[in-house]
Amino acid sequence: MADQQLISLVDQMTLEEKIAQLLQLAVPFFEGTQESGQITGPMESLGITDAIVSNAGSVLGLAGAEEVIAVQEAHMRKNRLGIPLLIMADIVHGFKTIFPVPLAMGSSWDPSLAERSAEIAAREAAVSGLHVTFAPMVDLVRDPRWGRVMESTGEDPYLNSEFARAFVRGFQGDDLSGDLNRLAACVKHFAAYGAGEGGRDYNTVDMSERQLREYYLPGYKAALDEGVEMVMTAFNTVDGIPATGNKRLMRDLLRSEWGFDGVLISDWGAVKEMIPHGIAKDEEEAALKAMEAGVDIEMMTSSYVHHLPALVREGRVDESLIDEAVLRILTLKKRLGLFERPTRGADPQAEREIVFCDEHRQAAREAAAKSCVLLKNEALLPLQAEQRVALIGPFAASGDILGPWSWTGSKEDAVTMEQGLRSKLPSGQLTVAEGCGVSTMTGRQLEEAMKAAMEADVIVLALGEDSEMSGEAGSRALITLPQPQLQLIQHLKTLQKPMVAVLFNGRPLDLHGVLDKADAVLEAWFPGTEGGAAVAALLTGEVNPSGRLSMSFPYSVGQVPVYYNHFNTGRPKDAPDAQERYVSQYLDIPNEPLLPFGFGLSYTDFKYGDMTLSTDEISPDESLEVTVSVTNTGDMAGEEVVQLYIRDRSGEVVRPVKELKAFRKVQLQPGEQQDVTFTLTEQQLRYHHSDLSFTSDAGEFDIMVGKNSRDTETRRFRLRK
Repeated sequence: MADQQLISLVDQMTLEEKIAQLLQLAVPFFEGTQESGQITGPMESLGITDAIVSNAGSVLGLAGAEEVIAVQEAHMRKNRLGIPLLIMADIVHGFKTIFPVPLAMGSSWDPSLAERSAEIAAREAAVSGLHVTFAPMVDLVRDPRWGRVMESTGEDPYLNSEFARAFVRGFQGDDLSGDLNRLAACVKHFAAYGAGEGGRDYNTVDMSERQLREYYLPGYKAALDEGVEMVMTAFNTVDGIPATGNKRLMRDLLRSEWGFDGVLISDWGAVKEMIPHGIAKDEEEAALKAMEAGVDIEMMTSSYVHHLPALVREGRVDESLIDEAVLRILTLKKRLGLFERPTRGADPQAEREIVFCDEHRQAAREAAAKSCVLLKNEALLPLQAEQRVALIGPFAASGDILGPWSWTGSKEDAVTMEQGLRSKLPSGQLTVAEGCGVSTMTGRQLEEAMKAAMEADVIVLALGEDSEMSGEAGSRALITLPQPQLQLIQHLKTLQKPMVAVLFNGRPLDLHGVLDKADAVLEAWFPGTEGGAAVAALLTGEVNPSGRLSMSFPYSVGQVPVYYNHFNTGRPKDAPDAQERYVSQYLDIPNEPLLPFGFGLSYTDFKYGDMTLSTDEISPDESLEVTVSVTNTGDMAGEEVVQLYIRDRSGEVVRPVKELKAFRKVQLQPGEQQDVTFTLTEQQLRYHHSDLSFTSDAGEFDIMVGKNSRDTETRRFRLRK
């Protein structure tokens, strides 16, 4: 269907039909599913008629090839012009085969792994009837109190951007029209949703435009540059205006400045939420402001269908704005081939063969193993074959390791820690006890745990958060493990047995009471379907840990937000002439995080040689080569993540003490040495100045290379202009 045909189609539509295309409804409104007609509670109050449903443009939360086919065919019979539905859902870190949560994938420092995970998720979802996924989320995160940090890839704009591109490539491929195994991706949440005050979900965001552009916008822009088809608005305010009604953000920046011509969709209920935000007195004004801001699809509120017709007829909304929005939606449907093939890739037979297949589970196992981060190891790991192991903790036999946004994943399908270790250890060498619940403990549980531990050579603790403790609406003011789990550690510590703690969680935690008590600590995050198998392979040395933190772990929640790329102050604590008291510091805790960005251990050791620079001065049209030799000095093959940071010593505005600019993951055999070379250009030295121009400064720069953001070697060079 040519573009002119789409324009002709819009011309044939009544005003009400066009506006209905802008509405997204949940599954119960549509004929053909088990949930059909189950319209209760808030959905009932939307006032949606059968006529509106027959012209609605999209449905969310529907999956399963047979149901999708039934819904689409029923809809096509009812829709006067035969316009198919867009089927959308949150396919965030897997469809049925669940991969590690995105924060864990960020800790792999391997964008190719993320691309593969998205490709597999798209393949499973597409054959099950989906067209669009609400992913990737690329919100920069600095506050671990916010539950949705699990859905981001971390605190660094460069690393986030690399993963944003990878996820979009994985979901969409390079031929969205012809490749029925792909989905259209939707980058979210535009913009700065991860900066809510107090780490509280849906909360206010207030920052300068320079900070917004420097740190929070690059991830979205990277997704757009990769060709993402859709953008979702954020729940929060941006410069005092909710994003969903923010014309300057959406029309001026997103569409005019960045040239985005795809579909803009609100988050769930966000149009109507402009009323409690306080910028719309009623739904009519909310509809007016969202349309003026350029929101094409209203998700799960009905302000558009109930109020836009009158607003157009009264001349308060130009009908051309409606036409533009409809045309963008129809264009996406055309790109997906829905006019020729309304059910697209939905195929019940292929669905049974492809979804949750062995190939996909193997990929999920590899991703989980590469996402785990070894935080401590006092010569305890890997476990030895002859050791008797007591596996203790609320996650010892739990399938609740998928994490939030694992929509069609099943806890029953997850490989538990117990199953994973039983497959690796000799028969009879593993004893399992729960010890406590996630947030509760009984005397019987503790007694059984102590008995199991006394009979073992080594204790492996399976601890963490349940999946409801993070994710959307999962903000926590206190980010330690629940008290019963800390008590369990204390009791077991009295036995003076070697102890490993494995952590399942969706955010950086305050690890006091864990890192200081256990002899080894493995951060497993929410590792997905194959999590137990991956963790067992790591604990037994079948796989060498290679993950590195993509978000700092705070020493205390009182530091939060704490992040590596912070500004210096006029009175830095580490200055050579620093006073004892009158410097920027806490009196009771360190300034530094407990574990820095980029940190992670291995079962082998890597030694860095001296860093060399190809020159100590470059011009804007020249480049600088930075080389460092890395040697595996241990007796096990391993992967090291070599990280390069810079610091602008004197900028027009204050610059961070470190900025990640490049990284390289290298595999080294025992005794092997490899020279790692990075090329640095003037473009990588640019930043947003006070007038928002994106340029570099002449002057001196530090260049730092090392194994994490804290442990680096420094050299200096000059940019001349």
